[in-house]
Amino acid sequence: MSAFLALSPDEARAALAGPARVALIREAAEAGLADAQALLGQMLLDGIEVERDPRAGFGWFMRGAAQDHLVSLNMVGRCYELGWGVAPDPTRATECYRVAAERGMTEGMYNYATQLALGAGVPEDKAAALGWFRRAAARGYAKAENFVGSFHEDGWAGARDLLAAAQCYKRAAEGGDFRGCFNHARMLVGKGRVREALRWIGQAATLGNPRFREQLRGWIEEQRDAELRVRGLAALDRC
Repeated sequence: MSAFLALSPDEARAALAGPARVALIREAAEAGLADAQALLGQMLLDGIEVERDPRAGFGWFMRGAAQDHLVSLNMVGRCYELGWGVAPDPTRATECYRVAAERGMTEGMYNYATQLALGAGVPEDKAAALGWFRRAAARGYAKAENFVGSFHEDGWAGARDLLAAAQCYKRAAEGGDFRGCFNHARMLVGKGRVREALRWIGQAATLGNPRFREQLRGWIEEQRDAELRVRGLAALDRC
């Protein structure tokens, strides 16, 4: 039995904050602790505290998934979807997400819904995708709430409903999704509420990744409102 597994919760937390953290995580993973296998897999995938090795990371996710560990299973799906440590296989990715979703994992629901919406590794089914996005959104998953808003705005699985879209975007923004922040701001601009929108543009810029910020910059530069352009670009430059 691993010495780490014999520690009390307080002793384990103290050990994981110490200099032997990586060795202890590996020891626990090798002893069969699924949480440790998922953590070690993520560390290897990202190169955090260890040399980056996506192939080894994928192997640890597989070991965790074999124990029905949903975080590991979802990460196996991500690896197959994006080719992290394994050849891309959208069909296998989607199957991993489906199982994780059906077993109640919120992020699995979101990922499975995305595959259904895009027809990636599974026949496109936007109505089913919307159902899964709604289930994830009902659990407070802001990224899913933003997607539900897009379905309403664009009429992907029913009639367009701009009011419902605006409500979804607002909830997504308040939940911390940067795309939700942008979409909420965009709807506010359409209503002439520019100063209110600028707050959410600042949030989108702060929370978003570099690629998104460049897209946001292009959108701001196209706007006619001078205050929106000046203050929006200033918010971006502060990031």
